[in-house]
Amino acid sequence: MKTFFAFLISLSMIVSNPTQEATDDKVVLGNERLISEYSQLIDSKNIGVITNQTGVDSVGQNTYEKLYNYENTNLVAIYTPEHGLDGLTPAGKYVKSYTDSNMNIPVYSLYGKTRMPSEDMLKGVDILVFDIQDIGSRTYTYMSTLNYCMIAAQKYNKQIVVLDRPNPIGANKVEGFVLEDKYKTFVGVDNLPMSHGMTAGELAKFFNRNIGANLTVVPMLNYSRDMIYQDTGLPWVMTSPNIPTIESAFGYMATGIGEGTGIGQGDKFTWIGGKGIDSNKFAELLNNSNLEGVEFIPESKGDKGGVKLNVTDYHKFNPCKVGTYALTYAHSLTKFKVPKSSKYIVMFEKIMGTSKYGELLEMGYTPDQIVDSYQEDLNKFKVEREKYLIY
Repeated sequence: MKTFFAFLISLSMIVSNPTQEATDDKVVLGNERLISEYSQLIDSKNIGVITNQTGVDSVGQNTYEKLYNYENTNLVAIYTPEHGLDGLTPAGKYVKSYTDSNMNIPVYSLYGKTRMPSEDMLKGVDILVFDIQDIGSRTYTYMSTLNYCMIAAQKYNKQIVVLDRPNPIGANKVEGFVLEDKYKTFVGVDNLPMSHGMTAGELAKFFNRNIGANLTVVPMLNYSRDMIYQDTGLPWVMTSPNIPTIESAFGYMATGIGEGTGIGQGDKFTWIGGKGIDSNKFAELLNNSNLEGVEFIPESKGDKGGVKLNVTDYHKFNPCKVGTYALTYAHSLTKFKVPKSSKYIVMFEKIMGTSKYGELLEMGYTPDQIVDSYQEDLNKFKVEREKYLIY
């Protein structure tokens, strides 16, 4: 039976044969090159795959199923991030480990009792293969899971292979405060700005400067840094319950950064607002700020005022910068209490990666001044980032 499935997979590889794909503009994912071009990495090996519902190729085939059915390797374990293998578990909710009854292999949760593969979870595994779609934000935990898996791979002497995927908002959008060491957590595992402008494979190389894992990145074909997801020719797969569409992915950093402030997102990260906001005034402030690629439509939700984002040019739209402007103007309108850490670091500062933003809000800084305040650190990061770029 496994040989038959391998035959089917070999036929499907014709679709993603790089000699064919190179003739058009469609991006060829890392997972479409693994068996056809990089099989030497996995042949005769026991494989553990870190993946979820986004780990599919351009025709919707799951990477773990392709590896299970590939006759020259042996899939022995699956590891899942936040939201589980199907991506349906709500944010922050416990994900259970279980045994898949069809394949008779363990599906280990990396968002349950542990967020890093243990030695027992890696028994019998020669190589870890990572295939999960990111959305370009430091706070999105799938890349934190990659970081933790790389640490485990180094600790337990396992090779790790990252199957590269696009940065959906564009791999040239680098913006925001650079996370300080004090604020390293699962929602910010390394010294990255909020919008890191890197692909999964590039992030893996960046992480590895401090980890030293045996890392291989299988790169994409036909991908360039200025591409947004809509340029790739690939279908969008829901990455998590609140990111069902590419519009939600673009809105994530623009509307979802107000943890603990009373200012929050709505409509799957396409609306931002809160109590005490005058929707019309909020929209006027934002629309007069010369933020490229987006307009703001006043829209109240019950007792909350806010704005709906209407992205007019996804290439020019800068989600992180828009989020800074939106939250700063929301503070000017409501004077919300800025969350501050004492004995424990509050989530607001974990998300921001610093206490500086909150301090500047309290000092009455304008959005322009706040953006200016992080440019020196951001420029230093951009120089460091260059060492790890693939495209």
